[in-house]
Amino acid sequence: MDRPSFLRREPLAHTYSIVALDRASGQMGVAVQSYYFGVGSVVPWAEAGVGAVATQAFVNTDYGPEGLALMRQGLSAAQALERLLQGDEEREIRQVALVDAHGGVAVHTGQRCVAAAGHLSGDGFAVQANMMVNDGVWPAMKRAYEESTGDLCDRLLTALEAAQAAGGDIRGQQAAAIVIVSGKRTEQPWRERLFDVRVEDHPRPVDELRRLVTIRKAWLLFEQSNERLLAQQPDEAIRLFRQALALDPDNVDLKFRGTAILLQAGELPQALVLLREVFVSKPGWRELVPRLAAVGLIPNEPELLTLIQDQRA
Repeated sequence: MDRPSFLRREPLAHTYSIVALDRASGQMGVAVQSYYFGVGSVVPWAEAGVGAVATQAFVNTDYGPEGLALMRQGLSAAQALERLLQGDEEREIRQVALVDAHGGVAVHTGQRCVAAAGHLSGDGFAVQANMMVNDGVWPAMKRAYEESTGDLCDRLLTALEAAQAAGGDIRGQQAAAIVIVSGKRTEQPWRERLFDVRVEDHPRPVDELRRLVTIRKAWLLFEQSNERLLAQQPDEAIRLFRQALALDPDNVDLKFRGTAILLQAGELPQALVLLREVFVSKPGWRELVPRLAAVGLIPNEPELLTLIQDQRA
């Protein structure tokens, strides 16, 4: 007896997504939202200097790693897509989009994808959706991406927000994810993964994704700040740290770790202000100070350590 068509092994990630390359930075990424738990583990795939893939609808998960492998071998997005579809007898229930490191784009919406379903492409990007409330979702994504400004991350999120505002998934909202990689391939491409942020289950996953991405941006700025300090550029290090803190001003860990940068840069008064705020909200963290000093993460100077630990509200 044949298996009923509605009983399938494939993940049912009916969804909306965008794949894109930012020509200015070379970064490539995928952003997605679906009423599917943990969509970030299924739909988005990207590799630095190679390309990005979104595989959805009745998902053939193999399209992700295999599409990247084909582009890594030198095939364009269009050539890779053709190869993927040729080997899939059920391509008409698939929806997949690829962008390569040169900005080439290829996208496929199978004839049996659940309505409303469709896709559009532009310069270095493609938007695609299936099982939507209406057929205005992917055009809204395209407009939003083309009219938006900022870095690739902001523009991808703006496209997701536009999709939701246009009606989104007919089933509602559950999970969202964003993956962004750098444009330059190295011997360690996993180090070039700039964003890999997932919302597995949330009543407003796109809103939550933007919140989490903001935190990630703050930590990226912190990492740059630390690099500037190591390069003997204390003024630049402090400037970047302040930018990070402005993005996420209530992040206790960011404040605490940032005080090490301020101390190393000779900004003791500013460091003490932040430490006072940290110890008020997290009293136990006061005991971390001598432990960090013991392994050289902050200056191991008795007078300084006493001053730090004496910070009160």
